[in-house]
Amino acid sequence: MLVDGDNAQPSLIEDILAEIAKYGIVTTRRIYGDWTVPQMKGWKDSLHTSAIQPIQQFRYTVGKNATDSALIIDAMDLLHGETVDGFCIVSSDSDYTRLATRIREQGLFVMGIGQYQTPESFVKACEIFVHTENLNRPKEGEPTAPALDKSGWIRTVEKAVEMATQEDGWAALGVVGTNIRKLDPAFDSRSYGYRQLSLLIKSRPRRFETRASKAASGHFYVKLK
Repeated sequence: MLVDGDNAQPSLIEDILAEIAKYGIVTTRRIYGDWTVPQMKGWKDSLHTSAIQPIQQFRYTVGKNATDSALIIDAMDLLHGETVDGFCIVSSDSDYTRLATRIREQGLFVMGIGQYQTPESFVKACEIFVHTENLNRPKEGEPTAPALDKSGWIRTVEKAVEMATQEDGWAALGVVGTNIRKLDPAFDSRSYGYRQLSLLIKSRPRRFETRASKAASGHFYVKLK
């Protein structure tokens, strides 16, 4: 986990770590910034409790972000050191687009975490992108972004179901979820007010038919109507 301290919120660090833990063990935890400036004070309490290593990077020139360069250099060292299987870049800055692309070219997993305002170029460069607004779960049925089109997700899910549909017309939800991530790395059912993809799909019974497996595994299936 590599955090751009200039583009991340210290109040969300526990939620960020919990989100990353869904995909693997966080072996390296670093945050980059100029620790001599007042803006970084908010991070200091989180460093010890979350075992995050602060990396000092002075701002040599006004208007130039040296933090980005330091993070990118360390990321490439880790990449070529072949000691990790994936990266999580915590930032809303498009400057990390090429870094994410380069890591994926090497065959490694790349996760991004940032705000809704994060440029699409960085979002699409990641295999998975999580918006920080989704880390504080909303009430069921309430989208985390007020301006978000509540029905905008339907076409994406329909395409994912079509890609996963078997000969009997049903598609396994796990495969559908994987296809959704391929189509849109930032897709998240929490953006539309639902904790799980299955609950989001069930909210549109006129568009999707669902069923659960009778087997002990309890697999969930979906079909287009």
